[in-house]
Amino acid sequence: MSTIPIIFNETLPAYTAVGGKERFASTGISAVLLNRNGRYPRRTFFQELEKTGFDYVISIESSPERYDVEELSGRFPYVRFILLKREISLGEQINLAASELDSPLFFVLWNDLKIFAGGGSERMAERLSCGQEETKKNDEKQSSFKRLCTVPLIQNSRFETLPTLIAPAVFRKKVTTMLLLPGAEGLPSLYPFDGVGIYDRERFIQLGGFDGALKNTYWQFMDFGFRAHLWGEEISLTQQIKLSYDGEIPAEDNTAGESYRRFYLKNLAPVFRGDYAHLPLRRFPAYLFRSGDDPFAAWETFSESRRWVRTNRFRWRCDARAIAERWDASRGGTFFQGREAGC
Repeated sequence: MSTIPIIFNETLPAYTAVGGKERFASTGISAVLLNRNGRYPRRTFFQELEKTGFDYVISIESSPERYDVEELSGRFPYVRFILLKREISLGEQINLAASELDSPLFFVLWNDLKIFAGGGSERMAERLSCGQEETKKNDEKQSSFKRLCTVPLIQNSRFETLPTLIAPAVFRKKVTTMLLLPGAEGLPSLYPFDGVGIYDRERFIQLGGFDGALKNTYWQFMDFGFRAHLWGEEISLTQQIKLSYDGEIPAEDNTAGESYRRFYLKNLAPVFRGDYAHLPLRRFPAYLFRSGDDPFAAWETFSESRRWVRTNRFRWRCDARAIAERWDASRGGTFFQGREAGC
């Protein structure tokens, strides 16, 4: 099992960067373009991003078919194409894009999404920034922006609002999620649906980004979201920025496996006491029984997670139970049930 990252993007995947030498604007926000399978009019898409006025665009080229990169890099000199040498997880793609940028904010998008409301990138950045007085009151967070990630309102091709707010839930003693319709400005989300959102780059890096050792995207996002809320960060909705999907909503695979066990040890098992968290030894017998690993492998995994929690122990602001209860209370106590999310 790989060592849990402590420093952001400790191990960068092999890649080649093409283009992106020129800055298009100076609004403080860049775009990160993730590419799904399927043929989409790339030139038209980059023209739309050009109209929005992003400083730079990072396009993660995960497909081996890159026949148009040279042509597009000449036409759009502010677009940096990241050519991957091997397939990497979705979270790793976002981490890599964040390491390539220096804009305070970056907007993660897919090639089957369109921005149809929200104004230009400068207007987006203005909406997300704190006022000077608010910034002075919060000395711990040097960023001039309000939250770790702002998630937009997303609609389908028929302009029907999609349930893209993520809420934690427990079903049969297993942690899971519920999808909710965004009913009001500023509602919280456990993590950004499909990775789509405007991220504060400084906060994202300080958090450690996505854990690349979790290969299952669902648990990778769950780990990111829980860690963000456990460490006092905010992920919430704005209804002033609207996107629409051209294609189908991607399905999520929440099968419990190695990624879930790693997520459990990092987020659900730690206990918060006063001003720090720790992973108690009493959690090990239950973990061993439910993991299905042999005792030596299970202990190695448990011990590694325990060291990681100890290293970051003072970053916790609460435990998973407190997050669940807070979410439950804010929604009328309807969807977090069960005693404890076990492994």
